[in-house]
Amino acid sequence: MTPPPTAAQRRVIDAADPVTGRLTGAEAQLAALVKRGLAFRHPRPPHAHFLTPAGHRIRETPAEEAVRAAPVAPATADSGVFAARVGGEETADTGPARLREVRGAWQGLLELRRMTSPDGATDRPCGWERKHLVRAAALALEAAGHRPATGDGDGYRVRTTPQPEAVAVHGADVTALRACAGTLEAAGWQVSEHTEPRSRARYLLASPRRVWGTPDAEGRVSPVPVSIAWVVSRRGPR
Repeated sequence: MTPPPTAAQRRVIDAADPVTGRLTGAEAQLAALVKRGLAFRHPRPPHAHFLTPAGHRIRETPAEEAVRAAPVAPATADSGVFAARVGGEETADTGPARLREVRGAWQGLLELRRMTSPDGATDRPCGWERKHLVRAAALALEAAGHRPATGDGDGYRVRTTPQPEAVAVHGADVTALRACAGTLEAAGWQVSEHTEPRSRARYLLASPRRVWGTPDAEGRVSPVPVSIAWVVSRRGPR
């Protein structure tokens, strides 16, 4: 088991911003927290450091219990320390620890939006979200309290689509779908509702909203302020 943070590292963790998890401290202390998987260094200037979900758990855990919350390996973006529920997992933890993780991940994503947007806006998806569409949409839904499907049960399911910059969201019924649509729209996505040709089941098509003239995930600038979901919706019901 990874040993708990030192007293000096614990003070840095405890002093983190309660909302964004932004850290301040000596470079050596911050680097040590990154190595333990309790913090990450933002890739863009000013290269600030932020708590990971594991770091947030340490911060919210009494010092004497921190050893049990410490991760057993350094965390990376794809290490499994945190993953939004896309729907279809065998189990879905809804306990307090999971809720804290989701809250911390969502707040961290909003901070990433602010730091990477030219105007500091947080009301539209950032480049990371455009490159990880399914995970980004699922995080917006889970953070808003929507229930992911487990196994073959009811709940939302976020899936890839053949269209670029678009995901499909499936739900138990039209009411649930429209609730998901409202959440995604509030999170900066453009959403339209469609019907599967064979099963006649309803689903959502969602794509990140982009302000006219801003680049997409590949750096291309859109000449018109549209999204894939908007284009498809103009074709009429299917």
